[in-house]
Amino acid sequence: MILEVAILDVRPGSEDAFEASFREARPIIASIDGYLGLEPQRCVEKPSRYVLLVR
Repeated sequence: MILEVAILDVRPGSEDAFEASFREARPIIASIDGYLGLEPQRCVEKPSRYVLLVR
């Protein structure tokens, strides 16, 4: 299994739009061969930063 860790910095104030777009992109990501799951997490210290774990 491969675990990809992506740090995503979003323009401050655009977090809601990013999360809405991510919900739309999630099924596309899930359709990729080898996809096992993903887990987006929002950073507590910097709310405009997200960590995305993709298996």
